Amino acid sequence: QVQLVESGGGLVQAGGSLRLSCAASGRTFRTYKMGWFRQAPGKEREFVAVMLWSSGVMYYADSVKGRFIISRDNAENTAYLQMNNLKPEDTAVYYCTADTTGRLGSTYYYRRYAYDYWGQGTQVTVSS
Repeated sequence: QVQLVESGGGLVQAGGSLRLSCAASGRTFRTYKMGWFRQAPGKEREFVAVMLWSSGVMYYADSVKGRFIISRDNAENTAYLQMNNLKPEDTAVYYCTADTTGRLGSTYYYRRYAYDYWGQGTQVTVSS
C-alpha cells in the first residue's frame, strides 16, 4: 500500500500564494507520475497539474497555467504545488495523486483513472 499525505493548505487572500506538499510512503513502489487534482463544492474533481517522474515533463490545466508550478524532490518522493496569484475560483480541496502502475503511460494524465493512489485532500480557500 502507498500513502500520500498532503499539507500546506489554508486561507489566503486573492493574489497571495500557497505551497502544497505531498509525501509518498509505504511499500516499495515506482512512481510514474504524480499530480494534483482539485474539487470545488458542487463540482467534479478536476485536473490541475502533473509531473511525469522519469522525464520531468509537466502538464497544467489551462486555468492554472502561468500561476501554478509543480515540482518534486526525488530523494524524498515528494511532490509540491506552488500556487501564485491565487484567485477565489481556486478555492477547492486539493488532492495529491500518484500513478504506480504506468499502465497508461503519459496518456490521459488529466483523467482520474490514470492514477491509483490518492491523498486525503487539503483545503485551499482564497478570499476576495
